[in-house]
Amino acid sequence: MFSVNPRRDECVYQCMQTRFLASTALLAFSSLLAHAQGTPPTPPTAAQIVANQVARLTKLLDLSTMQQTQATEYFTAEQNTLSTIRTAMHTARTAIQADIKSGNTTDIATQAGTIGSLTTKEVEAQATASAQFYAILSAEQQSKFETLGPLGGGFGGPGGPGGLGPHGTH
Repeated sequence: MFSVNPRRDECVYQCMQTRFLASTALLAFSSLLAHAQGTPPTPPTAAQIVANQVARLTKLLDLSTMQQTQATEYFTAEQNTLSTIRTAMHTARTAIQADIKSGNTTDIATQAGTIGSLTTKEVEAQATASAQFYAILSAEQQSKFETLGPLGGGFGGPGGPGGLGPHGTH
């Protein structure tokens, strides 16, 4: 017969217990990490942005049904224009990054000009929609609108819905 060493058995038991707890903790952490790296949320569509903007302005300014319809029209046109501008801006920024890496200073100047022109169009689209919206408001609503700040109502300012993205663009 062989003898049983209680001290050794206790040490083996503690070692197994420690390994089990470490494995469980690692598995839990891995699960959390995998879940955290899941699919990013889908950005809102232009229609959702407009609907949210009109709903917010309706709540803040007590817009009539007719004003809501007109606001939806103005802000939809704005979002459609901004969508086109954002696509072109992304293309220009990608091109300027490639030009920087290749040292192509001529094309850097061209892309910088394109970005400047697109920024002008962006501000113009936002200001036009704000001006159209402002024109349909009563004097009391205009006063409230002016206190809301840039483009959330109010005039001017960069960003539009969601504010500025990387590199000062959307």
